[in-house]
Amino acid sequence: MSDHDMLAGKVVVVTGAGRGVGRGIAIMCAEYGAKVVVNDLGGTEQGEGADQVPALEVVKTITDAGGEAIANFGNVAKSDDAGEMIETARREFGRIDCVVNNAGILRDVIFHKMSEEEFDAVISVHLKGSFNVARAAAPYLREQQSGSMVHMTSTSGLIGNFGQANYAAAKLGIAGLSRSIALDMSRFNVRSNCISPFAWSRLIGTIPQGTDAERERVAKIQQMTPEKIAPLAVYLLSDQAADITGNIFVVRNNEICLMSQPRPIRNLQTSDGWTPESVASRFGPAVKSSLVPLERSGDVFSWDPV
Repeated sequence: MSDHDMLAGKVVVVTGAGRGVGRGIAIMCAEYGAKVVVNDLGGTEQGEGADQVPALEVVKTITDAGGEAIANFGNVAKSDDAGEMIETARREFGRIDCVVNNAGILRDVIFHKMSEEEFDAVISVHLKGSFNVARAAAPYLREQQSGSMVHMTSTSGLIGNFGQANYAAAKLGIAGLSRSIALDMSRFNVRSNCISPFAWSRLIGTIPQGTDAERERVAKIQQMTPEKIAPLAVYLLSDQAADITGNIFVVRNNEICLMSQPRPIRNLQTSDGWTPESVASRFGPAVKSSLVPLERSGDVFSWDPV
C-alpha cells in the first residue's frame, strides 16, 4: 500500500464499489489508510440480478496491496441491508467513520413515456438508498462526535438532461439530503458533501451513440476515467477537509469545480401587493433577463475536459 495516511484509522463504507467510480474510491481510500467495506449488489445497469464477483475482486485488489477490506452484497434500497453494511464495518473493523453513497442504476426514458416503476426504481436506489446508509451510520457518528459523508449527485439533476426525470429528481434530491445532513449533524462534527462526477462508467455507457455528435461526446467522456473522482472523495472524507460541509463539487477529468447553490438573484416588491396583472406587467419583464435558460449539462459544461 501507499505510505499516505490521510485516512489512517478510518473505516469507510463505499456503496456500488464493485465497478466504476465506487471501485476507484474504495481502492484509493484503502491506499490512504482506510479500512473499507466494499458494498456492491452486483446488478446490471438497470439494477437487475446480483453478482458477487465485482465486490470480491475489489477486495482482492485492496488486500493484495496490503490493505484491509471486506465485501458486502446488500441492497442500499433496503433499510435492513443498509443497517447491515454499517454493522459489518463495526463488527469487522470496530467502528464506522465515513460513508460514500455511490450506488446507482439508470432507467432512462422520455418523460411522457416514463412508468411509475421506472421512476420508483431509480428513486429507491439513489435517493432512498443514500438516506438508508447515511441514516444507519448517523447514530454512531453522533456518538463519537466525528464523521464524514460523500454522496454522488449529477449535473443531470443540478442542470438538466433529456430522458432522465427519475435520475435527475433523485440526484437533485441527494443534494438537498446532503445539505440537510450537514446542517443537522454539524453540532456533532459530522460533515456531508456531494460530488457530481463526470466519468466513463457502465451507466454512462448507456448514452445513445447514433449520431456523429453523440459519438464524439461519448469519446470525450471516455477520457474521464472513474479513478479521477477518487482524490476529491478521499480529501473530503479526511480530517484535512474538516471545515468543508454542505457543498457540491464537480469533477471532470482533471478539473474540480465548486458549484453554486440556489440563492435569490432578482427581487421586486410592491407596497400595494401583487395582482396577476401587475405580476405580468412588472415582475415578468423585470426578471426576464435573469431567467435560467433551458440548458442541459453539456450546454453548461461546453468545453472539452482538461
